[in-house]
Amino acid sequence: MSAEDGVDQGVLRVGSGRGSDDGPTEQSLDSVAHEPFDVEPPYVGDDVALPVDRFLDRELSWLAFNERVLELAEDPMLPLLERVRFTAIFASNLDEFFMVRVAGLKRRIAAGVAVPSVSGSTPRDVMSTVLSRSADLMQRSAHLFHDELVPTLGKAGIELLRWPDLTGEEQVEARELYVRRIYPVLTPLAVDPAHPFPYISGLSLNLAVGVRNPESGKTHFARVKIPPIFPRWLPLGEERFVALEDVIGAHLDLLFPGMEVVDHHAFRVTRNEDLEVEEDDAENLLKALEKELLRRRFGPPVRLEVEEDIAPHVLELLVSELDVTDAEVVSLPGPLDVRGLNAIADLDRVELRFARFVPSTHPDLAAVETASPADLFSALSERDVLLHHPYDSFATSVQRFIEQAAADPQVLAIKQTLYRTSGDSPIIDALIDAAEAGKQVLVLVELKARFDEQANIRWARKLEHAGCHVVYGLLGLKTHCKLALVVRDEPDGLRRYTHIGTGNYNPKTARLYEDFGLLTSNDDIADDVTDLFNNLSGYSRRSQYRGLLVAPSGVRTGIGERIDREVEHHRAGRPARIRIKCNALVDESIVDALFQASRAGVPIEILTRSVCTLRPGVPGLSETVTVRSVLGRYLEHSRVLWFENGGDPEAWIGSADLMHRNLDRRVETLVRVPSSAHVRELGELLSLAFDDGTASWHLGADGTWTRHHVDADGEPLVDMQEHFIQRARRRREAARH
Repeated sequence: MSAEDGVDQGVLRVGSGRGSDDGPTEQSLDSVAHEPFDVEPPYVGDDVALPVDRFLDRELSWLAFNERVLELAEDPMLPLLERVRFTAIFASNLDEFFMVRVAGLKRRIAAGVAVPSVSGSTPRDVMSTVLSRSADLMQRSAHLFHDELVPTLGKAGIELLRWPDLTGEEQVEARELYVRRIYPVLTPLAVDPAHPFPYISGLSLNLAVGVRNPESGKTHFARVKIPPIFPRWLPLGEERFVALEDVIGAHLDLLFPGMEVVDHHAFRVTRNEDLEVEEDDAENLLKALEKELLRRRFGPPVRLEVEEDIAPHVLELLVSELDVTDAEVVSLPGPLDVRGLNAIADLDRVELRFARFVPSTHPDLAAVETASPADLFSALSERDVLLHHPYDSFATSVQRFIEQAAADPQVLAIKQTLYRTSGDSPIIDALIDAAEAGKQVLVLVELKARFDEQANIRWARKLEHAGCHVVYGLLGLKTHCKLALVVRDEPDGLRRYTHIGTGNYNPKTARLYEDFGLLTSNDDIADDVTDLFNNLSGYSRRSQYRGLLVAPSGVRTGIGERIDREVEHHRAGRPARIRIKCNALVDESIVDALFQASRAGVPIEILTRSVCTLRPGVPGLSETVTVRSVLGRYLEHSRVLWFENGGDPEAWIGSADLMHRNLDRRVETLVRVPSSAHVRELGELLSLAFDDGTASWHLGADGTWTRHHVDADGEPLVDMQEHFIQRARRRREAARH
């Protein structure tokens, strides 16, 4: 369930390695002036004054999203282990929020920035509310764990124990494990005049240990880091688990021989871990990022979590040495760091989890599976295929598309963007195979994909060494679009096949994230994608495309023009409606355009997974706007824009959320869906999402989200994701017969 600046002044390219004809491995910015994109100005609709308090606060809207995740963890109607997983997701989400968003607030406050946000709140006001609200949510999560999940797990035979709960035999077993496996890894760090307070790494779990010298009677402080290489919950057999820090805490006497262990308390620090790569370093982005990744480890603290029974003098020491404020301290009932509950959620207890679902091949591709090997190109030469993951298999569609291209001797070239991918990606392997077979392979690797930077550096080098042309994109812009282009030599000439998606080329997350993808041999789309790849790898100023909207030069204005067009249709008495599905809606100019459309009477439906700063249902401003949110088994990740267009509906899918970073500081693409049948399919999905009989959260004008998941009789409403699972199963059964 998961949370960037500058305008480019040049392109940075790295040579293709073995077999490359691209020249030197570093391209200096000073060698040529290059402006491939102009960042578009904010979209301006009708010049009508709008109320100043029309926006909700972005940070508080995000916290409301994570509260919705917590509500899933609290829902007794969900399978038990899925509730456990949502608890871990809630904690992981909040960690990233502090590392990035709260860290940004803290930077602005430290810099003396007092300018209010568009919601009217100053950074200090927002910080105060965020810290208070997040602390309340963490307390709520902790009590859910202690009061509901642990007892309910126990009744199901899964016991999460603390040290005193273990039997004598289990304590002996745990001690043997400690001596044999854990003790040799531990490093106690003393704090005294000869040993300064140690650096506490971000998100690490630690024990603050008080030890007394029996001869002098003096008490000393020491820190012991809980090694992350061991399971957070140590298994004792028969689905009984004990917290790792409890086992270490029970044997501290072995770490401090000759000393008396007075007490120990768990604590955890969250640090600013957002990357900032200076433009001066950008001539060699690879080295600059590696340097910044090392610097990330030493970001300033933004949160200190402690167990609620921590001794006051220990807490005072931690607050002083870590330089955090009292408001940044959160006292919780242990254990801290419940992200480790993911391992419990993975237990092989099928009766306590969602029913297993295996994605099937899209019906339009299923027919070619009988071929040996399956020929996707023959299928795509006849029709476009609109994929809906995870209901449609990623492996037998997108992954097979790249693998078949790599193996096909008629394929001359493959071009692809990579933003995030899995550690053992078959797509990476296929691209390497293609390059080694002599095909031209261009891979645009986005090194600055947050928290995946190190992995992407590794992939970039591996691809380069295999002979791929590796491009790192445009300085000042992240390349976030999801594109793949295959050039094939066929009897009637060259033909190009394209994939444009809303999600990453990651086979693992494709089983967990809801996304759309378009596989097509449409010439206009292929022309656009070819031109865009030339923009990204070479020198071009193209900003207008046939069937694409491309940021930062055209997405905002393109969407704004279509919003205005719906207003014109409505005023002329023609059918008009705007539907948007996105992860987040933040961009003020887009929101204002939607307000103007609502004032004109255009019905507007917004489905957002996380943040929405638009206030719906405000008289005279947004009376025709409905905002819903769907969370569940899969992470809703697709972006869809659907316009009634006077009775000739138009739909777009792509990578861009409606946020400043996407529209101004990223290369994003939206593609117009060519097939009217696919446009209807997307419209039907959105109709289901906004149906009052479908389970969802509804946003009120005051920023409050209200869950609607049962009807007046207490019966569950339609689960949209389960609806698509059942549809996929029916399709598979029909294909078998």
